[in-house]
Amino acid sequence: MQPLNLRKMNESSKPAARGRLYVIAAPSGAGKTSLVKALLARRPGIEVSVSYTTRKPRPNEVDGRDYCFVDRAAFERLILGDALLEYALVFDNFYGTSRERVEGALAAGRDVILEIDWQGARQVRARMPECASVFILPPSLAALERRLRDRRTDDDAVIARRLRDAAADISHWREFGYVIVNDRFEEALAALQRIVDRDGADWVSSRPGLEALSAELSG
Repeated sequence: MQPLNLRKMNESSKPAARGRLYVIAAPSGAGKTSLVKALLARRPGIEVSVSYTTRKPRPNEVDGRDYCFVDRAAFERLILGDALLEYALVFDNFYGTSRERVEGALAAGRDVILEIDWQGARQVRARMPECASVFILPPSLAALERRLRDRRTDDDAVIARRLRDAAADISHWREFGYVIVNDRFEEALAALQRIVDRDGADWVSSRPGLEALSAELSG
């Protein structure tokens, strides 16, 4: 029989189980950021990867907390150095995810969430096919427009552009493993929790009803 202290040493030397990567995408205004913030309040052990971006900070945004704000030259150096797990050009600004930060967190056994667009999600799935990918849909185009206006961060021209681009974003929902319709916030949050708890069979993207909603949203 092993001595007790030796057994404890062996147990403590075991590597931590690798964390799970969750990729969450949505058209602008679908409620992705609000859902993730609420999820983190209930699952504080999950880490959100802070993206690099070339856009200017909005009021109340903090560098290093909301985004890592860099200029275009610095972002291009990150691309050339293969330092990004994914990156995309969205509304004339670049966004990207640090490969080192994500890999380090997963290797340490921490679950990580990426809030990115469908372009970035496609790149991540190619590099890390084991990730769990979630797409958030709005219940209607009217609800999407109302949410964009309620944010009070964009003028009418920008909102109109976001609504036009939403149809293109929504067309990629089939590429994701799970789809949540954010009609009632608490129900959508409960669905996201279940997916993170590895009990998300009710929200797989192949379930009935999503094709009809997609056609309505695209239309």
